[in-house]
Amino acid sequence: MKLLASVFMAAALFSAPALAQSNATGIVYNDRNANGVRDANEEGIPNVRVSNQRDVTVTDRDGRYKLPVTDDTILFVVKPRNWSTAVDKDQIPRFYYIHKPAGSPKQKFPGVAPTGPLPASVDFPLTAAKEPNTFKALLFGDTQTTNETEVRYLSHSFLEDLSDTDAAFGITLGDNGFDNPTILPSVARALSVTGIPWHYALGNHDENYDSPDDEHSTETFQRNFGPAYYSYDYGQVHFITLDDVKWLGGSYKGGLGEQQIAWLKNDLDRCPKGQLVVLSMHIPLTSVEDRAGVYRLLENRPRAFAIAGHTHWMANTFIGKEAGFNRAEPLPLLTNATTCGSWWRGPHDEMGLPISVMSDGAPNGYSVAVFTGNRYSVEFQAARRPADYQMSIYTPEVTAPGAEVFANVFAGSARSTVEMQVDGRGDWRKMERTVQADPTLAKIKSEEPKDQPYYHQLAAPRQRCQHLWRGTLPNDLPPGIHLIRVRTTDMYGHAYAGRRSVIVKP
Repeated sequence: MKLLASVFMAAALFSAPALAQSNATGIVYNDRNANGVRDANEEGIPNVRVSNQRDVTVTDRDGRYKLPVTDDTILFVVKPRNWSTAVDKDQIPRFYYIHKPAGSPKQKFPGVAPTGPLPASVDFPLTAAKEPNTFKALLFGDTQTTNETEVRYLSHSFLEDLSDTDAAFGITLGDNGFDNPTILPSVARALSVTGIPWHYALGNHDENYDSPDDEHSTETFQRNFGPAYYSYDYGQVHFITLDDVKWLGGSYKGGLGEQQIAWLKNDLDRCPKGQLVVLSMHIPLTSVEDRAGVYRLLENRPRAFAIAGHTHWMANTFIGKEAGFNRAEPLPLLTNATTCGSWWRGPHDEMGLPISVMSDGAPNGYSVAVFTGNRYSVEFQAARRPADYQMSIYTPEVTAPGAEVFANVFAGSARSTVEMQVDGRGDWRKMERTVQADPTLAKIKSEEPKDQPYYHQLAAPRQRCQHLWRGTLPNDLPPGIHLIRVRTTDMYGHAYAGRRSVIVKP
């Protein structure tokens, strides 16, 4: 009876009268002096998209728009090419207006404060900013920080080296915190040292867990970052951030919901068919229950690319007809590396930072995407490693002729070529892709002290590493020390190499 009563109390806390309907109007204008206030000489900008997270309209010749709102609506401008939105002190783009007259429901972690009555004009300033045809974006999977110590891990592992980045902006693919939304401002402050705008997706560990429903589970995220789904243009590319975490009031699943899919259709309807569309999300699209609705919207678009985090292993996969995507060319899906690796776990290095290897044997890291027109390429960057560290090679330290050799090519895919050679002699021999646990991680894990504290333990190896290749040493290899060389070329034409010495005994 007590449990039933508490459920009723929670429902009462979140229950609300039917949301009042009204119309919001405003103007998108050229903020020439970037002061965030429309001055007399600052004209409206025509043909700019504005959304209420369902409808998408465009401004008229005077820069004006009109959209329906309820008492729980976020309005946002879809940043066009060659324009920028203001960013706050933490480099978070402020392209939106939250309309919650009564504020968020009372929760353990605070949401949005009451915004008061709808303004007579909800205006959006834009500043002219020339954007190059070729640019970079940083892609961070799960920073997943529980506390300030882990925020420091994030800073020392990545952000010090990125303080002079030439990327145009960054994207974090959800799980910005780890069941502690109060850490989100610290994460944003840490990322702000990059000096570039940073976009955030919502992850399952960013939810308000005391919410009984999905509708109110993003209140703290909204307080810090704004809408959980939105879009913007940069260069010739249209970027979409999705909220694909459906909170069930005690658990979650991958899902978008009818309103978000309706918005996605309305958003894409206003994008040229040949424009490259990049979808960022937390849960990989293949694990989203209503993914078919997204597939239908992308099947008639020749250029689309999906990116996700969540899994703590990385993979380049291709969603094709066998998975329900009915287009001749499959939809590429990057399940991105996580910056936290496997939850900031593992033994600590000489800098006191955890060697947080992911469960597929790849190091924690991030991706750098390069866009040129409507084309793109992606490269992996490991934490605290040189840019050319792209693989690990495994064979026992002391072995025999004909022994197996494994190459874990961290960002490899079914479209990669991987070859090996021994001692620089003879032909390069093709290695065969195999799906199994990474043997390097399996060996380290088997030798790990049993009494090691949990956060000093590495994650257990995943049994289906998607980027592992197998070869064998020559059968006639004489005893002695030999050098194994592995080379690879990925689907974008990037070439990498790795080496490992081995002792061969008779």
